[in-house]
Formats: sequence, C-alpha cells, structure tokens
Amino acid sequence: MQPSVGMFLLGSIGVPEVLIIILIAIIVFGGKRLGEIGKGLGEGIRNFKSAVKSEKPAEGDKNDKPAA
Repeated sequence: MQPSVGMFLLGSIGVPEVLIIILIAIIVFGGKRLGEIGKGLGEGIRNFKSAVKSEKPAEGDKNDKPAA
C-alpha cells in the first residue's frame, strides 16, 4: 500500500504532539475562549448535518428523474 500525500505533510503525529498542540491552543486562546470555539463548532456541525438530512429527497420522489 502506497502512503498518501497527507502522510508526508503531517508525518507521524502521536499523543505527545497532540498534547503540545492542545497546550499551545490553551495558551493562545485561553480556556474560556476554547470552550466557546468548541461550542460554536459543534453547533455548526449539527446544523450542517440537519440541513443535509432535510435536503435529501425521498426514494422514488418525482425529482429523482433527470431533466430532459
């Protein structure tokens, strides 16, 4: 199996590297601000999923036919 391009860009990221990234984020943004960012990100993902789910046409719907 050939390694992907992304693997060369990121290398091998392990637990210590992830902890360092989290520590830097806490120092830069602060704990309260990170909570707000996480909450906003979670709400955005939830809204996106619900929008995609509501946009999907039902099986056998008239709109499934391609335009002539």
